[in-house]
Amino acid sequence: MSKEIRIAAMNLLARREHSQQEMQRKLVNKGFEPGELAPVLTALATEGLLSDERFTEAFINSRLQRGSGPTRIAMELQQRGVSHELVTIYLDERDSQWTRLAIEVRSKRFGPSLPDDFKERVRQMRFLQYRGFTHSQIQQAVGGEID
Repeated sequence: MSKEIRIAAMNLLARREHSQQEMQRKLVNKGFEPGELAPVLTALATEGLLSDERFTEAFINSRLQRGSGPTRIAMELQQRGVSHELVTIYLDERDSQWTRLAIEVRSKRFGPSLPDDFKERVRQMRFLQYRGFTHSQIQQAVGGEID
């Protein structure tokens, strides 16, 4: 049975990186018993084939390409079973790249000019908040505090 589990896991890993929790959930959904998964997943991790670190890096890069902010990325990683410590290591919310990304995302969606009235500024701020940017990143992207 462990050979079948390993083959199923390798097929999943051939498509993309997975976190350990995500891999376990998918294998259980394929009909494998949870008790039989632990030794196989441990072996894959020991061999370097299953890595939460590599998954975290790949996930952050894919979400950066989509224009997601650090708050949303952190939440999605934790939902996929990545530890808070690992999220903290790979995701620095204070990094200036996030502010630049928030500005790019806002400009792509709403155009290069900053909002000139309260209603439009609030709308753009809500959009950036949904995308997962922090309050200070949003303030810088929309041009300062609300009047």
